[in-house]
Amino acid sequence: MTLLTRPDGSRPEDFHLSRRGLVGATFFSGYAVAALAADAEPIHTDEQGLKTETVMIPSPDRPLPAYLARPDAPGRHPAVIVASEIFGVHDYIKDICRRLAKLGYVAIAPAFFIRTADPAPLSDMGAIMKIVAAASDKQVMGDVGAAIKFLQGAPYADAGHMAITGFCWGGKVVWNACETFPELKAGAAWYGHMAPAKDSLPDLSRIWPLEHVADLKAPVLGLYGGLDKGIPTEEIQAMRKALEVNHKQGSLMIVYPDAQHGFHADYRASYNAADAKDAWDRMLAHFKKNGVG
Repeated sequence: MTLLTRPDGSRPEDFHLSRRGLVGATFFSGYAVAALAADAEPIHTDEQGLKTETVMIPSPDRPLPAYLARPDAPGRHPAVIVASEIFGVHDYIKDICRRLAKLGYVAIAPAFFIRTADPAPLSDMGAIMKIVAAASDKQVMGDVGAAIKFLQGAPYADAGHMAITGFCWGGKVVWNACETFPELKAGAAWYGHMAPAKDSLPDLSRIWPLEHVADLKAPVLGLYGGLDKGIPTEEIQAMRKALEVNHKQGSLMIVYPDAQHGFHADYRASYNAADAKDAWDRMLAHFKKNGVG
């Protein structure tokens, strides 16, 4: 992944971060410092016609903050869980939630890393990766399950029509979640890893989607960049083969030949507006095809 850091990037001490996280703390206001391109012009979605708030999800071990955006309209609305990149719930992820809410969805983005710290304000990638590594796949799946239960109890959410989408690190969360929770009707995984790197050491805390394709309970739309240096073509082809062998016809892998990792992230240098729009439209069509929307 290509990351651009501002010369005046903020430091952890500027934000008084606690390693234990802050219950009910307001999310970082801004874009992920470690990846923000100096010339970026991110999309901003206003809150007109929406209700936005930070909610607390009763997760297995502690209250879990989540950013929620939904239509300011009566009735129950289909729901989408939004899994963040390694940078957590920053302005880009919040804007994704608002974009979905404008389309009639209840969108919720849990703060998966809050038990350690908020990575969004940090410019040190080493520190960010330590925060991310502290979130085991078992913990994250517990948090996704908690988000599902929260939506099931929310009077404004139609929990019978629920999907999940996620970006980068969150793309892997999508695959894992759709292999775990029958409550999900569809998933859209944006450039998420599906298998460990060939030279990586065994890690029993990690659940790899490619090893559990037979358990897939909801169809996943995989959205990948042909120029992504972190996810080799062999990994994408292996998932295609596994989906075919396990007769998961509803799932589909899409590769954009000229797109890099993070091609949807409009605050990064890797942003590809044309491919991002096409992939977004495909995601919405995938959701609707599977009864979410």
